[in-house]
Amino acid sequence: MRKLILLFMVLPLLGMAQNKNLLSVSRYFPKTGKVAMFEKALAAHAQKFHKGDHSWRVYTIETGPDAGGYHIVEGPTNWTGVDNRGDLGDVHMKDWETTVQPHLMDKYTTKYVSFQEDLSTVAMGHFSDIISVNHLYYKPGYYGEILANIRAQKKVWESDGFSMAVYVTTLSGEPEINIVSRYKNGLKDRDVQMAEPFDVRFTKINGADGWNTWLKNQKEGLDRQFSEILYYKPLLGSKK
Repeated sequence: MRKLILLFMVLPLLGMAQNKNLLSVSRYFPKTGKVAMFEKALAAHAQKFHKGDHSWRVYTIETGPDAGGYHIVEGPTNWTGVDNRGDLGDVHMKDWETTVQPHLMDKYTTKYVSFQEDLSTVAMGHFSDIISVNHLYYKPGYYGEILANIRAQKKVWESDGFSMAVYVTTLSGEPEINIVSRYKNGLKDRDVQMAEPFDVRFTKINGADGWNTWLKNQKEGLDRQFSEILYYKPLLGSKK
């Protein structure tokens, strides 16, 4: 009996330890005229050093302020995994510094994001080859209002049958929420999505009062936002 009680006490802790909803997201920008050399070096580095929890999924950024850059997703993992990762060792760092980094501009970004299953309509691992990302930067004190808006939007996404994944940045600069549209059939999914205006679809699901609340929260709670299209490049990464 004592062993059984101990097992019930330990199981929730094991579940927490095994929950892997954390991704590392980095963006790099090759120098002019160095794209081909960068891609070759990046692919070789990823396939040699980034396996398992450290596997890379690589996208090109096609539109928006970061167009021309490369979006690298590592994970999923958790904070214990981040502790255990370290820098993957001296050999890994030397390879990056001598084969990949010489082809890069000084501009880059790195952040951690956590997947929000309750706000999403698709599982974290159900990726697609074409995605769009809407970056929402919310004002201090308005996190709850923006989350309420996303919960209301989720009802619309579910009604429309859209594959949407929501991520929140953590310990990574400005507070930000990323809403990712996963286009299973390509960008033509946008034609279906935009066939009826968003406000009309939203009001049908949440009512006129819901729409007015959503607008108020957006106007007061968001500092700024931008969106972009990304294409998956499997040959540049190591994700199976």
